[in-house]
Amino acid sequence: MAFSTSARAAAALGLGVAALGLGTAAPASAAPAAEAGYVAKSGATGGDSAFFQAVLKSVAEKRAANPTAAAVTVVYNASGAPTFSAQIARSTQIWNSSVTNVRLQSGSNADFTYREGNDSRGSYASTDGRGNGYIFLDYRQNQQYNSTRVASHETGHVLGLPDNYTAPCSKLMSGGGPGTSCTNAQPDATERNRVNQLWAGGFAAALDKAMEKAAR
Repeated sequence: MAFSTSARAAAALGLGVAALGLGTAAPASAAPAAEAGYVAKSGATGGDSAFFQAVLKSVAEKRAANPTAAAVTVVYNASGAPTFSAQIARSTQIWNSSVTNVRLQSGSNADFTYREGNDSRGSYASTDGRGNGYIFLDYRQNQQYNSTRVASHETGHVLGLPDNYTAPCSKLMSGGGPGTSCTNAQPDATERNRVNQLWAGGFAAALDKAMEKAAR
């Protein structure tokens, strides 16, 4: 779930796990099980699908508990990233206007959260694999790259999309690969179609499992 650039920029900005809440870097031992960020790094963990699966599980279990719910809605809490409230709101608007099988909504009982702070490794999305997921937005990186693109890119991971660093700027999931001049915050047609496919079949499967669990 990273935002790739050149090797030099990756070394400078990196990405990964830390800085919870107030922006103080957490020790390496505190790293969650799955991570990915806005800038590629050597040996980045394969967490592209882990966050998506955790969110699917969270949403499906809530839906199983309230089967009359009308739509598949992923709820987020952005109170931990007040500096980026406008960018997060814009990212939400972008995704909600781009896909039809899932909707992002701010609220309580969130499926994931946003956080902000300082981390030399940059912005990333992370989950511990137990339903606790968050997007971390790094201050410095968001000054160098288009901040709405960063938020929209990381949110794309929540919705199931992997990084694609070698792709052009027109691909949202190319992250920082095209460089700091790239300001596109919109997923392209292929990315939109993939999210719709994931939330049609993937959510149905997750809901079946949640319903079976609820019936026991």
